[in-house]
Amino acid sequence: MSEPTEHILLAAEVSAELSGKRLDQAMALAFPQHSRSRLKDFIEKNQVTVNGNCKRPRDKVHEGDRIEVDAYIEVVLDWVGEAINLDIIYDDEHIVVINKPANFVVHPATGNRQGTLTNALLYLYPSLNQIPRAGVVHRLDKDTTGLMVIAKSLVAQTKLVAQLQARTVKRVYETVVYGSVLSGSTVDAPMGRDPHDRVKMAVVETGKRAVTHYRVIERFKAHTHLKVQLETGRTHQIRVHMAHVYHPIIGDKVYGGRLRLPPNSSETLRDCLRTFPRQALHAKSLTLIHPATNEEMSWEVPIPKDMQQLLETLRAS
Repeated sequence: MSEPTEHILLAAEVSAELSGKRLDQAMALAFPQHSRSRLKDFIEKNQVTVNGNCKRPRDKVHEGDRIEVDAYIEVVLDWVGEAINLDIIYDDEHIVVINKPANFVVHPATGNRQGTLTNALLYLYPSLNQIPRAGVVHRLDKDTTGLMVIAKSLVAQTKLVAQLQARTVKRVYETVVYGSVLSGSTVDAPMGRDPHDRVKMAVVETGKRAVTHYRVIERFKAHTHLKVQLETGRTHQIRVHMAHVYHPIIGDKVYGGRLRLPPNSSETLRDCLRTFPRQALHAKSLTLIHPATNEEMSWEVPIPKDMQQLLETLRAS
């Protein structure tokens, strides 16, 4: 259940440079500490006035107009902090970078209110309760491991979201897929909800543009170890795109299809493939511009033990 917790009061006079622009565009320039989507939401909730009157996002503003915002930032109040160990890679007053393990949900949801990354973050940083989504600006699936950045202030969150939208955040993954991939390539295929199963994502003509780049790290008899870089960040993008090009990720129970056991493979490899507990996908490196210092920063973490063991088994087979 969401309730308002932070009262936002803003005011600005439209300058000559902003005159003639749409209200939402002018506000994005006048109040850069807030994201365009958040400002648009304020307008649509009639929490913004121009000279005392509510306007639509597309309405034009003119020099001398006074824009006033009287709004609330909504956060979830019933998320509670829990003492859960986190692998913290970097931490300062603006951001925290963590190495997420497998079997770890990012946000609480119905039937899963505890034991999540958000619960762990709120225990360590209680002030995150005042930031939408507890500062999380991008997610990893429950069983995808690796690097995530969390914003510790509204300003940091807005700037990081802007970088993600501008596609300047560099996110590199490693994965192990079925099939022998001959060379690197790019998947440029739009994604949206699967029309036959709304819980899943799929490549659909009416979806949003999604671009995934991949190259070969190591090739095995019937599998390939890949380096993958996201250009866009759609839900389940790598998993859907690799399945789309007939190289689903090992262990992906949603998009991987039936279990494939290579003919004449060793019993050790067959057991490994049967029992691998999750999609073999790891967010290995992350590069971004620090929201306060404007310095480019990069982090990298090794692939986890389960994927290391998978690769060792493939090499030995």
